[in-house]
Amino acid sequence: MPKGQPIAVPDDGLTTRQRRNQPLLMVNTGDGKGKSTSAFGLALRGWNQGWDIGVFQFVKSAKWRIGEQTVLERLGELHTQTGEGGPVEWHKMGSGWSWSRKAGSETDHAADAAEGWQEVKRRLAEERHDLYVLDEFTYLMEWGWIDVDDVIETFRDRPGRQYVMITGRRAHPALVEIADLVTEMHHTKHPFDRGQKGQRGIEW
Repeated sequence: MPKGQPIAVPDDGLTTRQRRNQPLLMVNTGDGKGKSTSAFGLALRGWNQGWDIGVFQFVKSAKWRIGEQTVLERLGELHTQTGEGGPVEWHKMGSGWSWSRKAGSETDHAADAAEGWQEVKRRLAEERHDLYVLDEFTYLMEWGWIDVDDVIETFRDRPGRQYVMITGRRAHPALVEIADLVTEMHHTKHPFDRGQKGQRGIEW
């Protein structure tokens, strides 16, 4: 892709502007570090463009607060105060939605995940956000907590100009197939390999 130019131009009847502005379904997958970090960086870019940002964390504990959440929520407050950037919502799964923090069994968490997916579906149907970051969403499909065909149909047929970024290891082949942009993070070396725990500013 030299100088930002596409390698090929399809004969699809669209103008360059129309083709450029088509919404994307994006997937960050693989065993390497950086999937979520990259996705949250994309959210920062979107905020700067005035986009409405919706972040949905599906596996991490609802009690665990990462640095990107603090930054994006502060940017959401800045938008409310000054109009700069765009609005931001951040919801966590794990032990429930932000408004439903509770302990429970795997069955409970599976039910919470399914409920969370239904909420995302409702928001897509009403075109609530410009960018959706579904962090660690691939595991819900892998574990059978949500229906793969339903996921594929929802993303493929979503209305309007809504961008979706999905993160998590072992992305389902059907999701990879319909995605417009797929990046696989490879594990080469990591401090964990030598017994070093996560660090402030690096892991959270």
